[in-house]
Amino acid sequence: MKPRAFQYESVTTLDEAYALLAKHGDSAEVLAGGQSLVPMMNFRVSSPAVLIDINRIDALRLISEDNGELRIGALTRHHQMQTSLLVARHAPLLRLAVEHVAHLAIRNRGTFGGSLCQADPAAEFPSCAVLLDATMEIGSARGTRLVKAREFFHGPFTTAVEADEILLAVRIPKALPGARFAIDEISRRHGDFAIAGLAVSVCPRAGEDVFEWVAFGIADRPLLLSALPALWASRRGTPDRRALAQAIATDFAPHVDDGEEGQFKQRLAAELVSRCLQSLSQPIPHGAP
Repeated sequence: MKPRAFQYESVTTLDEAYALLAKHGDSAEVLAGGQSLVPMMNFRVSSPAVLIDINRIDALRLISEDNGELRIGALTRHHQMQTSLLVARHAPLLRLAVEHVAHLAIRNRGTFGGSLCQADPAAEFPSCAVLLDATMEIGSARGTRLVKAREFFHGPFTTAVEADEILLAVRIPKALPGARFAIDEISRRHGDFAIAGLAVSVCPRAGEDVFEWVAFGIADRPLLLSALPALWASRRGTPDRRALAQAIATDFAPHVDDGEEGQFKQRLAAELVSRCLQSLSQPIPHGAP
């Protein structure tokens, strides 16, 4: 299939983009990498009357350090993140996540901001943003506002970005010294959307390792787990299989049915926990692409 007819606008400044969005509202879509939007237009899942191409706004593709945070422009390509020294040094989880994102051709065009705004429940980057406690910079003709990643995702393919707004950048606190990260997923083929996935951070605080886990491909948005990290807060060493299964069931129960599919995803989660723990025992290459 082919998309319905639309008006194409290519802009070079944010003010131009803001003006078009203010004028056209819900009938407009912003084109960044286009790796999700263009197929959706071809299948007529999305049919914007106006397509606003922001690829010529160079300021949106910068990666920089700012006041103890890593700032990643929304137009930063996945491949840029995979090869960036700043990302490897200060947000190594993102570099690990890129390896699970589709294939090289997609990563050469796909953008960080586009993936976040797509808000696919099975995507890697939204869960990473939640786990890393990122803050989203969102701009419009009305000004710029900040939204925490944990409040940004409203459901499948739905975010806090309004019709007249653009995601400008993502601010991520720099990884603490000694912090470790892992991410893994199970899919039908490498590069396919995840059937289930887990990301984990381990941060040293007050002499103890603090675990945080986020699941994707399970709920309608990134799922910040509570029972699973509590296992490590209450004991030393790796929890036994029964305790682990109970924690996963507690975290997943509100989001999966109690039939075969729900039980299947819980078994996948147990396998992913094992894989992530194994990855955490391996050294992470900070600072080197």
